Amino acid sequence: MRFSGQQLRERLDLYERLMRLDKPIGILLLLWPTLWGLWLSALGRPDWRVLWIFVLGTVLMRSAGCVINDLADRNFDPQVARTRQRPLAAGQVSVREALLLFAALVGCAVLVVLPLRSWLLAALCVAALFLAASYPFTKRFLAIPQAYLGLAFGFGIPMAYAAQLGTVPAEAWWLLLANVFWAIAYDTEYAMVDRADDLKIGIRTSAITFGRFDVAAVMLCYMLTLALIAALGYGLGLGVFFYAGLVVAAAISGYHYTLIRARKPAPCFKAFLHNNWFGASIFAGIAIDFLASKGISG
Repeated sequence: MRFSGQQLRERLDLYERLMRLDKPIGILLLLWPTLWGLWLSALGRPDWRVLWIFVLGTVLMRSAGCVINDLADRNFDPQVARTRQRPLAAGQVSVREALLLFAALVGCAVLVVLPLRSWLLAALCVAALFLAASYPFTKRFLAIPQAYLGLAFGFGIPMAYAAQLGTVPAEAWWLLLANVFWAIAYDTEYAMVDRADDLKIGIRTSAITFGRFDVAAVMLCYMLTLALIAALGYGLGLGVFFYAGLVVAAAISGYHYTLIRARKPAPCFKAFLHNNWFGASIFAGIAIDFLASKGISG
């Protein structure tokens, strides 16, 4: 099939929207826990080649995840006000095009990690691909698919440890668990936006499962996230800057409570987007604390 210059630009714009490159919040929510893992596993001194490989891999895999998500939900998205204009739902991109794009993105992600030459990392990459590809279908049968999303979005953590250390210690899995609780928190806020539509079409979400306890569940998950990360930082001997980052993140979660307590869609969506700053605050605390300790020891 041949396209003119204008048609090609239009197709590329549709593919960009299908990959959600115009909405980078998903990349950031995937990137922050990966960066936590890279910095903690390397005690603040990550291999910069590994860092850039993981950043690029994050963009590629999040893009692939969006494509496979829209493929899985192409019959549901037209029934939801927020998603009916997505390229697949609107019939602007074919299933064949989406499958080819998904395969191309996964192929590029594989090429990106090949230079690291680690069988353990390769095995974890296969697991990460399975999680990303299967997550969209969990909304059909899991009561809290957001927990599965937390595994998928946090799997960069054990991969980071494998890339840096050649092994995955217990702390990596505890950090992954913290990310699961964080994902339940922010994706429940996201699901609260679509609750009415999701009830109509039979999709399962944590916002529906938690019912009238949804706000309490979100705040509890924020607390568990911070408690687990604080315990890991304590075990590693991190200092005041690390805990300051956690305090900022706790304040941000408190702000989210003011947004979601009335359960109105627009403020709930604002809270979801604002989670970028929650993850960034935790990372800033980790990175600055290692920098400060390096300066003192130097």
